[in-house]
Amino acid sequence: MTQRIDAFKQSPELYKKLVELSMLVKKSSIDQTLHDLVQIRASQLNGCGFCLDMHVKEAKLHGERELRLYHVAIWRESGLFSPRERAALAWTEALTRLPEHGVPDAIYGEVRAEFSEKELTDLSFVVMTINAWNRLSVGFRNVPGSADKAYGLDKAQLA
Repeated sequence: MTQRIDAFKQSPELYKKLVELSMLVKKSSIDQTLHDLVQIRASQLNGCGFCLDMHVKEAKLHGERELRLYHVAIWRESGLFSPRERAALAWTEALTRLPEHGVPDAIYGEVRAEFSEKELTDLSFVVMTINAWNRLSVGFRNVPGSADKAYGLDKAQLA
């Protein structure tokens, strides 16, 4: 499968703004581990090979344990995630899939029990940002691993 369009070349100003948003989101109240888990789960749900590949490698470079990376897809059945991480993953799924009648109160209650209002807002921006990247990468068929060297992801040694 080959890439269809290079979004950066076609819309560099918009692309740069999305990069800026991504950089701001990284500085938010959401810690790096949680940020990585959310990006991985949203990318799995959206079938985004490019982003999933990238964020698994980033998480590995950030010190995430491999078994937890394997378990993100089955987080409900896994005992490897804290209540806070589980709430964030449930929120990620709800905002990524957007149920017909909105986010259920039970999921909102679960995430509010673990996150302050500021943290929940920041978490929502993490989910929104990765979903935007997923849509670009899926739509234009960005090739998984194609940016490894440019982003230093080859250091994850997961080729």
